Amino acid sequence: MLVAEDVCDPLPGPGQVVIDVDVANLTFVETQVRAGRPPHPSMLPPLPAILGNGVGGVVAAVGHGVDSGLVGRRVVTSLRGNGGYAERAVADSSGLIEIQDQLRMQRAVALLADGRTAMMLARAAAIRPGETVLVEAAAGGVGSLLVQLAHSAGAFVVGTARGAHKLRLARELGASVVVDYTHTHWEDRLRACLGGVDVVFDGVGGAIGRAAFDLLRRGGRFCAFGMASGAFVEIPDELVQARGVTLIGGTRPTPAALRALAQAALGEAVAGRLRPLVGQTFPLECAADAHAAMERRATVGKTLLLAHAA
Repeated sequence: MLVAEDVCDPLPGPGQVVIDVDVANLTFVETQVRAGRPPHPSMLPPLPAILGNGVGGVVAAVGHGVDSGLVGRRVVTSLRGNGGYAERAVADSSGLIEIQDQLRMQRAVALLADGRTAMMLARAAAIRPGETVLVEAAAGGVGSLLVQLAHSAGAFVVGTARGAHKLRLARELGASVVVDYTHTHWEDRLRACLGGVDVVFDGVGGAIGRAAFDLLRRGGRFCAFGMASGAFVEIPDELVQARGVTLIGGTRPTPAALRALAQAALGEAVAGRLRPLVGQTFPLECAADAHAAMERRATVGKTLLLAHAA
């Protein structure tokens, strides 16, 4: 279902540019779309489709009304939901973010989507010094960034992940306590050790997310950002109210706000305060292999496609 093909080079329309892609972003939800099981049916594209919603590269051509001075600039950008798994991609010029020279392209692309998500969640949760913050999938793309942001905010960070290697990475990024959530009664051990937590960043959903919710102290905050288990956690409204828990989420930011969040994440990386974890890369023509690795949980941090891999 995911194969490499030669197609005609895309042309920019008014207000658009063509990017010579160096690096394409991958997200777990794209594996769900490819499998025909997206979080929402509206996410299924007409076929045939080129997946990929984020790329980094060099502007190769501009359409009508676009400054020709953009040609040759190193940029990252989100697309309109697809078109990124390619050597050339068309993007709206208004969404381009220029990359500073000292930032590697792979790191910039790794922060494009995950960085803005992590920045948005961390700001919404309003983490305070001394609080206990639980980050699920702590060695994943978003999770690894949330560990760093929570640690920088002065929180005591608990990271959950699958396997010794991922737990070790979470600890290196700033988690003071790590636990494998595939182990039976992992949440009971945390409760016995910590009593409870103030903030949960739920990147797994399902039973794992529900177990993490139950660890929240009264007045805690619960932030769901992923569904690696295949389903978001379901929590009855009456339980949320009874526990006095605040659910973080809701309104999707505007494109301008998302762009500003991505720029903020890139700025943190340039300043040395945020390090994206690029765990593995695949040549563009091996996108199917990348999807397979993500689905069997054989990846850590961010997975990227290289359009011009050596």
